[in-house]
Amino acid sequence: MNLFKKTYWLIYPILIVVFMFIFDQLYTMDNFLLKGGICAVLAFIISPRKKIILTQTGKKKQITWMFLKDPIVLEQ
Repeated sequence: MNLFKKTYWLIYPILIVVFMFIFDQLYTMDNFLLKGGICAVLAFIISPRKKIILTQTGKKKQITWMFLKDPIVLEQ
């Protein structure tokens, strides 16, 4: 989990590249902007979200992702 805390922001660009490869294999399209836009939207939907939660001790940053059971709390 420590590695995920430091590199969660890399997941979004990696997902775009993975979706580009998958989309290129399934459907050949010449329009790069349309293919990139579709892949970016899919990557945005699946990528982790960073939220700021207000607690009694103060604000805390929290990472939630659909593939994780519990949210990860970042130190401030």
